[in-house]
Amino acid sequence: MTLMQSSTGTPISLSGQAVAKVAELLTAEGDESLCLRVAVRAGGCSGFSYEMFFDGDVADSDHVARFETVTVLVDAASAPLLAGATLTYSDGLQDSGFSIENPNAQRSCGCGQSFG
Repeated sequence: MTLMQSSTGTPISLSGQAVAKVAELLTAEGDESLCLRVAVRAGGCSGFSYEMFFDGDVADSDHVARFETVTVLVDAASAPLLAGATLTYSDGLQDSGFSIENPNAQRSCGCGQSFG
C-alpha cells in the first residue's frame, strides 16, 4: 500500500487508492471548492464513529492537507483521535469501500465504523 503524506501535517494519511477514489468522486460532484472532511463523532456501538463527507466550509481551526488533487479537512476535536490513522480504499470481490486504520482505536465493532 502506497501512503500519501501531507506536507502540512493533518493527522491522517491516505493510501494511493483512497486518493484516486476520492478524486474520482469529487470530479463526479462537479464542484471544485469541495474537500474531503474526515471526522470523529461521539456515538456508535464502541464509543466513537467515523464520518466522511464532502465539505466546502473550512474553519480556521481545521487541519488542512493536500494529497495530489484532494484536499482533506480534519476538525481540531477529531485530530487527536485520528493521529497516525490511514484512510484506505479497496475494491475487491469480498471487500469494497473506504476504511480507516487507526492506531488509537483500542477496540472496534464488527461493522468497522465505530471504535473506542
